[in-house]
Amino acid sequence: MTKLTVGDPIFLANDTISQSELQDLADWIVTNPRLTKGPTTEAFERVFAEQVGSKHGVFVNSGSSANLLAVAAALHSGRLRNNRALAPGVSWVTTVTPFMHLGFDVRLVDADSKNLGLDPISLEKQIVDFDPSVLILVHVLGHANHMKEIVALCKKYDVFLIEDTCEALGTSGHDGRWLGTIGNIGTFSFYYGHHISTIEGGMAVTDDPELYELMLSLRSHGWSRDLSEATRKSLQGAHGIGDFANLYTFYNEGFNLRPTDLQAKLGLSQMGKLEEIRTVRQANFQMYSQLLPDFWRQSSETALLSSFAYGTFVENRDEVGAALARVGIESRPLLCGNIGRHPFWMKKKPEFRGNMADFVHSAGIYFPNHAGLDNEQIIRICDVVRQTGVPAFPDS
Repeated sequence: MTKLTVGDPIFLANDTISQSELQDLADWIVTNPRLTKGPTTEAFERVFAEQVGSKHGVFVNSGSSANLLAVAAALHSGRLRNNRALAPGVSWVTTVTPFMHLGFDVRLVDADSKNLGLDPISLEKQIVDFDPSVLILVHVLGHANHMKEIVALCKKYDVFLIEDTCEALGTSGHDGRWLGTIGNIGTFSFYYGHHISTIEGGMAVTDDPELYELMLSLRSHGWSRDLSEATRKSLQGAHGIGDFANLYTFYNEGFNLRPTDLQAKLGLSQMGKLEEIRTVRQANFQMYSQLLPDFWRQSSETALLSSFAYGTFVENRDEVGAALARVGIESRPLLCGNIGRHPFWMKKKPEFRGNMADFVHSAGIYFPNHAGLDNEQIIRICDVVRQTGVPAFPDS
């Protein structure tokens, strides 16, 4: 076996914000613009929504907040026939916890063995058994769920669909539509190391004008200031509120999830990089696949895969993670594994067990993929994985 040698660190993520963008931001700040949520936020929302192919965008202070806002909008929309929700067993903590915070009865669904999203067979069984009114899915590591099947199930059983696309900005399906624009609401994250960055930040998108205005209100305390004049006047008329009192009248059980115009300024500058970022991430994924032919490879039906990280399965995960760390390479468990086996979940709910979710929990690992990664670094990573990893495969 070749001896593993330490090299320059290879991090899971790199900062997408350049020195020129920081200088531009510094020059902008000294002009004394409005830094709290204002016109630059609105401009970023318009540009982002147009880029991803949605009619409306609502910028918030994190991707987690985008999930919270989407769930709250579903709850307050009047479109849910009950408080039952389904979420993926392989997901992220703030994919699931908004339902718990807002009083939903939430159950988990097992993962698909190829794309790690929702398994359609398990999903339909849960829908028939549980009769949920809302479903959230996660496009795991940038890969698409079986969207055609899932959308058909949601239509068949009248289920409100939220897409957690925080790891999949820029992935498009064969029909050309970007992930996050297919369900009722899609959410995105702009955290450091995600596809683009506003330091912290997130976005919820929708084509539905009523959901859009509801999210605008919920984002800012539940007031009507950000709404269209027609909607604002309708609310005032329905509740007998005058113009002056309306400034501090709250129509919904809102939050303060607002971003700043400083973040939006960064977001606007980042949008010009997105096309290159998504194509580089796809090329990196393809190179990993070629260099690790004996290991499991995640797959999904996509026209362009804006990969978040390269995931696989090994029998000796701790050993592989430690070997990578010794030579300066970051790696992580594949998301949270089975979210239904985490302490926060089991404090309130029975432990969830799913064949695929449990396999991800014990054997899943992922490696860096970002636009700053070069071929030599990918080769270094794969050399360590091949030398130390024992491939593992889920039951077919």
